[in-house]
Amino acid sequence: MKETVLRYGFYAILAILILTAIHVFVLMPPAISYAAAEVVGYLTMTLSMVFVFFGIKHYRDQVNNGSLSFGEGLKIGLLIALGPAVFFSLFDLLYVKVINPGWTDEYYGHYVQEATKSTPASELPDKLKQIKDQREFFDNPIMLFLVMFVTVFIIGLIVSIISALTLRRQKKFQ
Repeated sequence: MKETVLRYGFYAILAILILTAIHVFVLMPPAISYAAAEVVGYLTMTLSMVFVFFGIKHYRDQVNNGSLSFGEGLKIGLLIALGPAVFFSLFDLLYVKVINPGWTDEYYGHYVQEATKSTPASELPDKLKQIKDQREFFDNPIMLFLVMFVTVFIIGLIVSIISALTLRRQKKFQ
């Protein structure tokens, strides 16, 4: 199990880092809108989790003689998902704190402009306070890391559950 988790975890880490680098260095505003960038970000996280499925399938077919319980599949999937969750969070933290520290100003500046345009004057102070509070929350590196980790890991959990359910197979008795 360890070899499968390490191999497919490495593949998932590699996938999420490459896709995130493409996203961050090529597909960020102004190249695309902030809304499209969010979609690309979630797509990046989800695509990297394809290796959870392949890792569980490999374990079932190549290591465990064609059988797999739901619990085994879930355990393998979650262990594989840990890697990309950690590395994505570290990359995100490195990007916004070191590589492009001005990104946070751009991002929240955009949402302040959008709120100013689209929010009724009576609701604007509350909306601006909400944006300010969110920014302060994400300015904390620990909170930024944890939120990014949990986001990726939840996607990995969902993929692990679906994969474990679809790939489970009882042992054949002879």
